[in-house]
Amino acid sequence: MPRNIKLKNEQDEAERVEKTVHEEDDRRAVSDLAAPDQAPSGQKKIAWARAHMPVLRQIEEQFLSLKPFQGERITIALHLEAKTAYLAQVLRSGGADVAITGSNPLSTQDDVAAALAQNGVTVYARYGMDQAVYTSFLDRLIDLRPTLLIDDGGDLVSRLIERDEPWARTIIGGAEETTTGVTRLKALAREGRLPFPMVAVNDAKMKHLFDNRYGTGQSVFDGIMRTTNVSIAGKTVVVAGYGWCGRGVAERARGLGARVIVTEVDPVKALEAYMDGHQVMTMDQAAEEGDIFITVSGNIGVIGSRHFPRLKDGAMLANAGHFDVEIDLVALRSMALDWQEVRPNVEAVMLEGGKIVYVLASGRLINLAAADGHPAEVMDMTFALQALTLSDLIKRARAGCRLSPGVHAVPDAIDQEVARLKLKAFGLTIDALSTAQETYLESWQIGSPNITEEHK
Repeated sequence: MPRNIKLKNEQDEAERVEKTVHEEDDRRAVSDLAAPDQAPSGQKKIAWARAHMPVLRQIEEQFLSLKPFQGERITIALHLEAKTAYLAQVLRSGGADVAITGSNPLSTQDDVAAALAQNGVTVYARYGMDQAVYTSFLDRLIDLRPTLLIDDGGDLVSRLIERDEPWARTIIGGAEETTTGVTRLKALAREGRLPFPMVAVNDAKMKHLFDNRYGTGQSVFDGIMRTTNVSIAGKTVVVAGYGWCGRGVAERARGLGARVIVTEVDPVKALEAYMDGHQVMTMDQAAEEGDIFITVSGNIGVIGSRHFPRLKDGAMLANAGHFDVEIDLVALRSMALDWQEVRPNVEAVMLEGGKIVYVLASGRLINLAAADGHPAEVMDMTFALQALTLSDLIKRARAGCRLSPGVHAVPDAIDQEVARLKLKAFGLTIDALSTAQETYLESWQIGSPNITEEHK
């Protein structure tokens, strides 16, 4: 089938599914949007994402039939772009009332937000919202008294805890998307302040092994190259942090022809980076050598006041960690002789002696503030985990087996199911263990002296 006909058929199918949802529930939610007239552009983006997310499409068909979320209220705080919008539509197809806000002031795409609101989801999100508006949108989600939630970075849950709502203990549960968010949730749990169960989707194999590594690796350089239009080949790229996201960034930098330096505080990760072929040094040392700096540590002040004077003239600073705290912008502003935007998402900072360094995307997530985030095929797996995790939470609660308050792992069966569906989408098949092989793996009695013809 010609490619253009295939894409047309996929778009028609997306419209058919959405029409089915609207026919079943024609309610339109009241939303707070920046550009309602841009909805047609957003609809095209969502249709494109849907066409490249085959696992989530299969889950959508299941949800349309089974309606697992009938009567539930789901609130979402995620980066609001096309792939996230499709996840929200999938959850709505399962019968839920869905409300969403962006989890970052610069990652919301206003046309997608408008399209999602047209599709019956309550949307409180605007590109470039300040902290006060951002917090007010979180509050409006909380005021809806969700029974289930999805968070990215922990802001929604943290705000809910700050408000000390007595009804929060009735929340069935939620799912957290990021490493940063899981860290915050575990801190809340240690203090006994997490009144409902949260599932660490970030820690699932089908998330961190793919989304964090391949998704971050590609989307970070997509954002940098779109924003700066400079070559990566031949440059020295400094990657601060060698977790799964840092591994992906370093790998893609090398693939684009860069010399890669990794900075770390964990000796095991530092050794792994060295054995992977990267240079390893302190940020004090790397500051004098790097052309492009990418922070992906999840911590504050990774590049700070003592590093800025050491940077080369023309060095670029980008952040791929969740919050805009990894580059100490407050310290940089106090040292700046001049600060001005020289092209979209690029700010030139003049330091003592006339040296210029560049801050990309205001220190926000470079892959979302300056690009479209992770590839749809990667987010297909992550958002499938989110959808199935919420479905599992509902099943457990309705069966009287609700999870206890705290941070929980994604069930291995869900991880395996998402992997199976993704392999199917790729047209791949794998071997299965024979009964004899399963017996061998589960037994301590069968060793090499005991192998017989029966076990060969």
